[in-house]
Amino acid sequence: MSRLSLKTLQAAAGTGGETVYVEDVFSTYLYGGTGSAQTITNGIDLDGEGGLVWIKGRGATAFNHILEDTERGADRYLRTNTTNAELSGGGGVTAFNSNGFTTGTNGAVTSSGNDFVSWTFRKQPGFFDIVTYTGNATARTISHNLGSVPGMIIIKTLSVGDWQVYHRGLSHSGGNANQTLLRLNSSNDTSSYGNSTSYWNDTDPTSTHFSLGSGNDTNMNGVNYVAYLFAHDAQDFGEDSDEAIIKCGSYTNSGSAWSVDLGFEPQFLFTKLSDGPGSWQLTDTMRGLLAEDKTGTAYARLLKAEVANAENNAAGINITSTGFDGYGNGDTGTFIYMAIRRPQKPVSEFSATDLFAIDTRNSTGDGNEPGFRSGFPVDMSLYDQNLAGSPGYRILSRKTGTKYLDTSSGSNQQNLGTGDFDYMNGFSSDTSTSTNAISWMWRRAPGYFDVVAYPGAGSAQTIDHNLGVAPEMIWIKNRTYLSPEDWVVGHHHLNNGSSPWNYQVRLNTTASESSNAQGFNNTAPTATQFSVGYGRRQSHASYVYIAYLFASADGISKVGSYAGTGSDVNVDCGFTSGARFVLVKRVDAYTGSWYLWDSERGIVSGNDPYVTLETAAAETTTTDYIDPLSSGFTITSSAPGALNASGARYIFYAIA
Repeated sequence: MSRLSLKTLQAAAGTGGETVYVEDVFSTYLYGGTGSAQTITNGIDLDGEGGLVWIKGRGATAFNHILEDTERGADRYLRTNTTNAELSGGGGVTAFNSNGFTTGTNGAVTSSGNDFVSWTFRKQPGFFDIVTYTGNATARTISHNLGSVPGMIIIKTLSVGDWQVYHRGLSHSGGNANQTLLRLNSSNDTSSYGNSTSYWNDTDPTSTHFSLGSGNDTNMNGVNYVAYLFAHDAQDFGEDSDEAIIKCGSYTNSGSAWSVDLGFEPQFLFTKLSDGPGSWQLTDTMRGLLAEDKTGTAYARLLKAEVANAENNAAGINITSTGFDGYGNGDTGTFIYMAIRRPQKPVSEFSATDLFAIDTRNSTGDGNEPGFRSGFPVDMSLYDQNLAGSPGYRILSRKTGTKYLDTSSGSNQQNLGTGDFDYMNGFSSDTSTSTNAISWMWRRAPGYFDVVAYPGAGSAQTIDHNLGVAPEMIWIKNRTYLSPEDWVVGHHHLNNGSSPWNYQVRLNTTASESSNAQGFNNTAPTATQFSVGYGRRQSHASYVYIAYLFASADGISKVGSYAGTGSDVNVDCGFTSGARFVLVKRVDAYTGSWYLWDSERGIVSGNDPYVTLETAAAETTTTDYIDPLSSGFTITSSAPGALNASGARYIFYAIA
């Protein structure tokens, strides 16, 4: 059967189990050490499918890298930062489970008071495979089940010896990748090892085999080896089984701006300078791989495969919606990389509580991080540290780390020291208890919500996004201009739905809609791009921007509008249990605050506390402007003209 025919059957099968998403085969999971065995539930089936778990301590203490796989069996580990032989019985990963793994008590995987990261790679054609073999000192081929041509192969003898790396992007002094190697336990470049047919037998790998020369590096007689195979650009994943989730390639940093177009946004990067000394750098978006700014101050929380060092911050790489780039800072030369796509499951795979949460700080009373609990990794937080008054409402995102923007002003981004996102279940390192501190938290998902950081072009431009549907509402903010610049908000029901993207409103003001083609260039967004015009608010060459993209998702969210009547207005959002979050603005008059209600503080038949995003004012608790409605919400007859004037027009955003 042809590859195309197979993919067509997979897509048609749908719920038959053939459709595979990156979340099914790869996980970055963060956890705190306890000194005791822990069960890590990351949703990856290692028991049934097999795979690799790679664990590294992040804190000030130096911990070895621990690699354990299902082919060699539980509690048998290798360390990328040493040439040591395989060790067994040391309490590393003691079990491979159907939804994750269990650690032992080894301090390198669960030392009390230390933070850890685990990367889990499940065996899957087109993504990852594991092969074990015994060397025979004779040129040969080894079969594998990757189902596509490997982009990178990492081999380690189970005895004392170096880690050998094949990568499709390697070359040295005219030699091809199949004549060249690097060593994972060393920062040396390709010149340290020269060109040789003894590594890979001067033969490129295929979709069924990889080749070994007769040399001791990869094929010593009688010695046992394990090989980890990573695919490149196998377009077999996602809703229609036509997307790649892993790519292996190379790029050059010559000291000026550079970029890599992967065709997807990465969540994990593994990079190495190949023509000069340089570390094997492991970065991921869970720990903090950011889209920062043009000054070279972008940082990633970096771990190095060849050393046991603690995590540190390093400048040089920014993530984009289609890959990653840099501004010429850091080491120069040719780099190889392995990149893995960000989560891709569509909104239909989730419930509303998987994608949106509301919490007050330390509501559980346990005093542990994170301060606000969501039950999922948070991609954006709308946060207020004091509902009783100033400083107002702040927006932070995983892409920009601890930097926040104020909804009530045009000020540039500032730093919130406790605005951390490196948790699996919430936001913020502040664990003090306060019912007046609240966070509304979003998770990105195609068809629901996306976040895009982009540089201004100094002209009208189109910008890639990963929402997967045309956004119905977009918020844009200049992050780095030192003087205040308003928020720009587009909505598909501005101007009563007639040429709505030639209009805009502003999140930090009560002003009504206004015609301004500069905002969104009078161009309706598509499922892959949105447009902006020239100007400091959305596309100036000297500054960088953040955009938040919202869409209606059946039963989960609704971006819409309603007309005021002066009587009760029932707003049907297609929900079944009412709205947990409602944001409303009048757009045909200057009296339109951005009213926000939520079910945590109360959307009830009596008084409903609300806040207004364009101010830093305390919440109002003594009005009854909104009532519950199972299909959405009701704006009451007692609401003022800013919410319910006869004949007036209002836009809203609601979440179930």
